[in-house]
Amino acid sequence: MAKAREVLVIGGNRYVGKRLIRRFQAAGDRVTVLNRGSSAPPAGARHLIADRDDETSLTEALDGRTFDVVVDQVCYTPRQAELARRVFAGRTGRYVLTSTVEVYEHEDTPVPVPESAVDPLTVAVDLRLPWDDAEFLERHYGEGKRQAEAVFAAAGPDLPSVAVRVAHVLGGDDDFTGRLVHYADRVRTGTPVAVPPVVHPATYIHVEEIADFLYWAAGEDFTGPVNAASHGELGVAELCAAVAERLGADEPVFEVADAAEVSPFAFRRHYGMDNSRAARLGFAFGNARQWLPKAVAETLGKAG
Repeated sequence: MAKAREVLVIGGNRYVGKRLIRRFQAAGDRVTVLNRGSSAPPAGARHLIADRDDETSLTEALDGRTFDVVVDQVCYTPRQAELARRVFAGRTGRYVLTSTVEVYEHEDTPVPVPESAVDPLTVAVDLRLPWDDAEFLERHYGEGKRQAEAVFAAAGPDLPSVAVRVAHVLGGDDDFTGRLVHYADRVRTGTPVAVPPVVHPATYIHVEEIADFLYWAAGEDFTGPVNAASHGELGVAELCAAVAERLGADEPVFEVADAAEVSPFAFRRHYGMDNSRAARLGFAFGNARQWLPKAVAETLGKAG
């Protein structure tokens, strides 16, 4: 039998995080969840309460503990990354940062982008920016993640890390984003779905698959960025058609809008990620078109 690991999950008590924790527990790992105390961890997990933005609070909560692996679900800025680097260097053999497809926000190519398109070792880090300002952070979400990746990458062997660049996540009855519900409301009422003049596809991943991926990545020894996306790209028309089929409704109606505000997943640029690195490393992805009907059914429920 494999030796039980000491695992720390920072944040992530809902959606992907709770599924990931269940996978660690099912494998016999000892899981500790660290958050500010606003919500209790899943049953069977130990709980540490700390403010991850406060180095003293974080250090005191850890109280000398060490971990085989840390999975950081809620690191959004280089400041948070720098603090975590100082605190966890020497405390863990592996640090898994949950990153995002948004690190490629400045890429717009007709083919899925590989990890090399954004090399964290070449990303400039600016800790002086107003990362504590919520409005600034929302506008610079992708940049915050890029710089956070850069901080961990620069730590090198002092803190071996992997940055999992997560595609758009779908599925689950606890999808809190409201994006598929947005489409369901419009399809049900015949309200047009606002799209840009030219709509581009994106890569996606099912909520259970990304939990599988993070669990797998925690047990491997590779480092650096890795894209996590199911095979196949989906466009907004295909997503809406799946919603309409689930509802037994008429075909969705689309309306071209030149304004900045369009419907979720109605992308003005190509949002595809190349998943071949992860595949070469041994992870077997599913196909987005095969699990899409299931994801829609889970999120919309029996009534749709």
